[in-house]
Amino acid sequence: MNDPKAELYACDLTGAIWHKASASGAEHDCVEVAQLPGGAKAVRDSKNPGREPLRFTASE
Repeated sequence: MNDPKAELYACDLTGAIWHKASASGAEHDCVEVAQLPGGAKAVRDSKNPGREPLRFTASE
């Protein structure tokens, strides 16, 4: 059985296009989101973009 999370974390995000999330604050609390295959999303803290982003399936 395939683990959807394992597949998401195996995706290479080198070419990901990151966008500031609409729920981010105007100050310094910025969350960025990138589209992944199948409607999944990757989420990262813009203050620490080198840290591994969280990844969510489309249903999450």
